[in-house]
Amino acid sequence: MIKRNEIRQRIHSRIRAKLAGTGERPRLNVYRSLNHIYAQVIDDQKGVTIVSASTLATKSKTGGNVAAAKEIGKAIAEKAQEKGVKKVVFDRGGFLYHGRIKALAEAAREAGLEF
Repeated sequence: MIKRNEIRQRIHSRIRAKLAGTGERPRLNVYRSLNHIYAQVIDDQKGVTIVSASTLATKSKTGGNVAAAKEIGKAIAEKAQEKGVKKVVFDRGGFLYHGRIKALAEAAREAGLEF
């Protein structure tokens, strides 16, 4: 029996083969668990996480909904702009571009990130 997470990881490795974050255009990676959502802006050339945001770090009661994803999208965009990052490459992490992933991406775009 094939597990759902194994399928997601396979899809994610296919996505990662095609895109990588550079110094001038880092990668915005998103991970969604049942109760939380996490976002990181990563420079793959240096192997360094520039900024990160998550519902776990913000101590919000629920992270498993669209409203929390919008908050994290806005937060990651603001933190990235403080570090001088305006353009990113969006990495959906093997998840479908739908629901919480889409909400986070649209909130980050509205807050000023370009991708």
